[in-house]
Amino acid sequence: MERTLRIAVVGAGLIGRQHARRVLDSPGLELRGVVDPYADPADVPTGPGTALVADLGAVLGDVDGVILSTPNAAHREGALAAIAAGVPVLVEKPIADTLAAAEDVVTAAEASGVPVLVGHHRRYSPLLARAVEVVASGAIGDPVAVQGSALFRKPDDYFAAAPWRTEAGGGPILINLVHDVDALRALCGEIVRVQAVAGSAARGLAVEDTAALTLVFANGALGTFIVSDAAASARSWEQTSGENPRYDRAADEDCYHVAGTRGSLSVPTLRLRTHEGPASWWEPATVTTVQADPQDPLDLQLGHFAQVIRGEAAPRVSARDGLQSLRVVHAVAQSARTGLPVEVPTGLPAARRAAPSTERTGVDDHVVSP
Repeated sequence: MERTLRIAVVGAGLIGRQHARRVLDSPGLELRGVVDPYADPADVPTGPGTALVADLGAVLGDVDGVILSTPNAAHREGALAAIAAGVPVLVEKPIADTLAAAEDVVTAAEASGVPVLVGHHRRYSPLLARAVEVVASGAIGDPVAVQGSALFRKPDDYFAAAPWRTEAGGGPILINLVHDVDALRALCGEIVRVQAVAGSAARGLAVEDTAALTLVFANGALGTFIVSDAAASARSWEQTSGENPRYDRAADEDCYHVAGTRGSLSVPTLRLRTHEGPASWWEPATVTTVQADPQDPLDLQLGHFAQVIRGEAAPRVSARDGLQSLRVVHAVAQSARTGLPVEVPTGLPAARRAAPSTERTGVDDHVVSP
């Protein structure tokens, strides 16, 4: 039998507690430590062998894997500590708060060979996985156009509970959009250019509540996307997929639509429209629904992390993958500020290819002249 893997969860907030419960409920895993200097022990899920400690260093020598669920600004520090100790780490998304910090994590992970998995859990959704398979199979031909939305209404107490959400950086571009960017990259490939406009008319706050995007994919496909946390709509992944029962569900709605030269696919209903003969608006199309078995993506992600720790699989969402999704979101935010198209960079700056930097000053701009 395979030996039990010892896991530490760093950060005992909402998502950290979810990870801790899943580790406790998973055969073959042991919750060896929960790291959070501010946690109330009564609120933290623990098992018989779980230590509640204030510092990651106190458990790094006694675990096989680390799940990092700290605030975004602490992701770099925690990930680099785990990498230095040779311990595989699952970093909650986004991979870091700045591109410089994310690049440091990528550099350290690739130089050391220590696996880093970024927690874009939608990649483990059977719904998204089947959609990716359908597009990759050529069933809809070559992707031409993509439409997407993340429309939902956050209640007023969401902002009252954390006033920082009413200021720059607290809007749906930097908080929510990274999920959808990662999903669209999985579906249609790399996003190489973005242009965006943002507004705050609905709430009147210092931060945006709505943004509209245009996207250019490396394969030539074009996309549009609209995100709003002030729109009383259910056209978001959370409410259409039904994967988190806490949200009201709209099972008949979709949040992504991929159209190709021979058909189209709506997600997450997985309604597939294809042409057996000539693809023409004069010709009838066949409409089917692709089947997918519902499973909890967070459970599937944890199972995959165990495989990564044991050396049985490479990270499905690597540190470099997480960096690229973050780059797209930062490009969107930059475009919304400047009103200009922004190219999305790839690769790593030469200065970071050798060793992680301690520099935390922000991100270079990559503006494209109109």
